[in-house]
Amino acid sequence: MKRMAVGIMSGTSLDGIDVCLAQVEGTSKETQVEILAFETYPMEDNLKGLIKEAMHPSTCTPALMSSLNMMLGYTFGDAVVKLCSSYGIQSEELDFVASHGQTIWHINEDDGLYVKSSLQLGDGAAIAAKVKTTVITNFRTADIAAGGVGAPLVPYVDYLLFSDDHKHRSLHNLGGISNMTVLQKGGREEDMIAFDTGPANLMMDRAMMVLYGKAYDQDGQIASSGKKIPELHRLLMSHPYLNEKPPKSTGRELFGDAYTDEILHLFQHEKKEDIMYTLTMFTKDSIVKAYQDFILNHIKLDEIIFSGGGAYNQFLLEEMKKSMPDINILKLEDIGFDSKAKEALAFLILGNETINHKPSNLLKATGAKRKAILGQIQYYLK
Repeated sequence: MKRMAVGIMSGTSLDGIDVCLAQVEGTSKETQVEILAFETYPMEDNLKGLIKEAMHPSTCTPALMSSLNMMLGYTFGDAVVKLCSSYGIQSEELDFVASHGQTIWHINEDDGLYVKSSLQLGDGAAIAAKVKTTVITNFRTADIAAGGVGAPLVPYVDYLLFSDDHKHRSLHNLGGISNMTVLQKGGREEDMIAFDTGPANLMMDRAMMVLYGKAYDQDGQIASSGKKIPELHRLLMSHPYLNEKPPKSTGRELFGDAYTDEILHLFQHEKKEDIMYTLTMFTKDSIVKAYQDFILNHIKLDEIIFSGGGAYNQFLLEEMKKSMPDINILKLEDIGFDSKAKEALAFLILGNETINHKPSNLLKATGAKRKAILGQIQYYLK
């Protein structure tokens, strides 16, 4: 049965709301999708500021969290309505909408005071009120309740769409955070390896805003004009997260504005372009280290396929090629997909599994002890 649906993704970089309209048919390995429309809608500065306040312990309040949850839901719903209108349909014609939500906080392990958990805002009922159809949200908590860390979830979709019988390949997303999905040729679900390697654009984008008043480094042009600051590079590469064994995930808690601002303060007397170069090399070298430490010692990769906003950083990808010359470095467009649409499409596919009562967490990726049907469903009474 073909369904028309929308997936929504608002990532750690806060660079916009990705909305993907697609037709989906089948489930699990029989899933077939056709993208009909995609758009990234900019997030208003006021809303972006509130999200950052909610992410910081010193400015977060119960009232802010309560209000922001509904505000984001209405905003996500408006974005869906806008995309549907541009395509010439009404949002109530959709079979469902699947929203990742805006991650505010993620706790990987019980620590005696706090329990393992993950909070994404953007209330499903608020979205449903706008789009007038079924909405699926909160994909991570079912995996956490099953013993996992709730992330990464996109690897399940990578497995469905990009498995290859003839190649060892890695699907690597460069959003705010960098994460990989390694698919062995002819491999089974249980043979996959997936985890977050560390920051991708998160620290670079923050530094660009603080140092230059710009949202990001276009094509890595500023970074390419600088040189390495050895002391800064050593400090960044000594971050304990890089040596943690997978499964693991991370976010703004470790590599967000607070950590980046601390780094910028420590090295405020260095040239701005040198800071940008070193942060870019940190992203690149932390990724290379992850492959060397956890993948290449037992899997000879044929190709790494990059997606996300960082895939358009030409300087970063060129440096990646230099560091891993024996592996074919590609972008998702090279195999016929849209890098920008991938994560929104992924949650649409996860939502389709949910609607069909199918589990969609990968035990090896998240560390869960059992399979789980992800997501919470908000029905709309028409």
